[in-house]
Amino acid sequence: MSQDPSPAPPRPPDEELTLGRRLRILLFGAPRDFRDPSVFHKISLIAFLAWVGLGADGLSSSAYGPDECFRGLLERGNYGFMAIFLALATALTVFIISYAYSRVIEHFPSGGGGYLVATKLLGNQAGVISGCALLVDYVLTITVSVASGGEAIFNMLPLSWHHMTIAPSLFGHVFFTSTVSSKMVVALAVLLLLIVLNLRGTKESVTALMPVFLVFVLTHVILIVGGIISHASHVSEIATGVSAGFQASDLSRWGIFLVFLSAYSRGGGTYTGIEAVSNGLQIMREPRVGTGKRTMVYMSTSLAFTAGGILLCYLLFNVRPQEGHTMNGVLVEAFAGTWRPFGIPLGHAFVILTLASEGALLFVAAQTGFIDGPRVMANMAVDSWLPHRFASLSDRLTTKDGVILIGLAAIALLLGTGGSVDTLVVMYSINVFVTFSLSQLGMCRFWLQERKERPDWTRKFSVHFVGLILCVAILTVTVLEKFGQGAWLTLVITAICVGLCILVRRHYLGIARKLASLDSEFEELPSHDHHGGEPDPKLPTAVLLVGKYGGVGVHSVLSIQRTFPNHFKNLIFVSVAVIDSGTFKGATELDAQSEHVKESLKKYVALARRLGWNADFRTASGIDGVYEITRLCIELARVYTRVVFFAGKLLWKREAWYQRFLHNETAFQVQRRLQWKGLPMTVLPLRVPDKEAPVPNPVTAKA
Repeated sequence: MSQDPSPAPPRPPDEELTLGRRLRILLFGAPRDFRDPSVFHKISLIAFLAWVGLGADGLSSSAYGPDECFRGLLERGNYGFMAIFLALATALTVFIISYAYSRVIEHFPSGGGGYLVATKLLGNQAGVISGCALLVDYVLTITVSVASGGEAIFNMLPLSWHHMTIAPSLFGHVFFTSTVSSKMVVALAVLLLLIVLNLRGTKESVTALMPVFLVFVLTHVILIVGGIISHASHVSEIATGVSAGFQASDLSRWGIFLVFLSAYSRGGGTYTGIEAVSNGLQIMREPRVGTGKRTMVYMSTSLAFTAGGILLCYLLFNVRPQEGHTMNGVLVEAFAGTWRPFGIPLGHAFVILTLASEGALLFVAAQTGFIDGPRVMANMAVDSWLPHRFASLSDRLTTKDGVILIGLAAIALLLGTGGSVDTLVVMYSINVFVTFSLSQLGMCRFWLQERKERPDWTRKFSVHFVGLILCVAILTVTVLEKFGQGAWLTLVITAICVGLCILVRRHYLGIARKLASLDSEFEELPSHDHHGGEPDPKLPTAVLLVGKYGGVGVHSVLSIQRTFPNHFKNLIFVSVAVIDSGTFKGATELDAQSEHVKESLKKYVALARRLGWNADFRTASGIDGVYEITRLCIELARVYTRVVFFAGKLLWKREAWYQRFLHNETAFQVQRRLQWKGLPMTVLPLRVPDKEAPVPNPVTAKA
């Protein structure tokens, strides 16, 4: 009996590669070997790189979050003096939410973030809402980051360049009136580049973008620290201005508080990205919990310093909006635009470098959506909320289908909104707080349930409760104020995603329930008088492709017996432990997956021998199930010269267009490859029973 999976042969050498495959390797890189003991170490991220890859989303939000906050103060009147309170509130909110998510990391060390928290602590319904909110949020992360990056880059160019029209927007008449401008072309080019980088691998994409991140951090530290120090002598004047502002206001204290709350909520985009660390724990270096918590400290400290510092500098430099310029652009110009040491215009160079790094970091921030979005899709696919193919890995060990779908959705949304940052920021700020709120609610419920066993539950509960109040308040105010400006569209898109996920899961669960009825039909099978043994290569041999042990596989065994009575003497079972996102978490998980497949195959061998066949099995592990199965079949054909291959295939009475998307076509793909090699293969039909129809029993049918 074959016990050990045979290793996959090496890929063909370069001289045997086709031109198309060479180009693919050039763009996306050579395949990775998941069997390499060091592969997890090679593709995982240390805390610093995780800060670059996941923290860029949060840190880059300082380009538009404080801007939106401050504009909210100015649009309601001359309330810019409250920027100092906004800075404090922003920093405090960042630390509260970050600390709460550090506790989430401790309780869910395998990752999954808001989706997993809501699913485990609040139920499947809350989980799918949180998951869909995250998916839409990550698409918006990419879109708003790329659009804002374009704004920052064009901030350095003449105003006439901003509105240069290239072509009408494909979606402009559907959602908003927009055109494809030169700015849009730049954004689309960046999006395509990010898709390619992420198809190559997470670590490669993060490493390539790290210099941009470091330049941003350096320039903004100089801006904030230098801005505060240069105005340190004006502290008393600022304090007097704040006091005078309150006294001069025509509003009551409650009215002033509402203005503050509105501005605070408008900056909700500042806090997006905080949850990214808990969602992306799978890509972090062991020990993952420690790495994740260190990354969270880096992220929260840098974000609180940058966002709060920029708001304070707006007040210190008396920054006001200017057409064609971001608030940060005006601030940097006010801070360094006049620097001319020794007659050298270093200030202008610093302005350009700062704005360029800000724009580039916004492009880098889109990386978070490409890292975490496909992982959320993979987690939901494992739970059957999405088509199972989204849990599959490419030969670069990336969730390729998820990366492509997330990227295409971002492109569609960018074109649909015309790259309007104002609209995208409003849409963006909704879903992240849906997820935040559900996560904090779940953790609050957890600590209430654990209060009798955990004496320190009060302190931990209070952190999540405060986080819940903050998140719900921001979400409520944002939806109410911005419903007509784009918030409605986010809610509609999310609701559609939830509806589609429910339909997908209902389909999978319905099929599972129908097929489960086959298991009960084959609980007791008759045993043959003669029990089989080891296969004889000289005798006629049937090779059957199977999955886990159950009614589907047993039905295929009996179908062979019924269709070819007494012809085949040997029966070889073939199955592959397909490595997907659900199992690619470490060497232990991979070994467990292989053992599970072997245990199922041993049950099939025992059944076949009871029915009189000589039986054995072959198995392997791999990313590409079709490739591994085909390889094993070709190897068997060299040993068993009189061989025919079989595989079962689900059939529906009325096949719908979506069924091929929801179910793989492994049997037909293997059949085409084997027939090309001159090897016979038959696909055995397995009818999916209607809900009302009884399941036929092949044993009684044979009689």
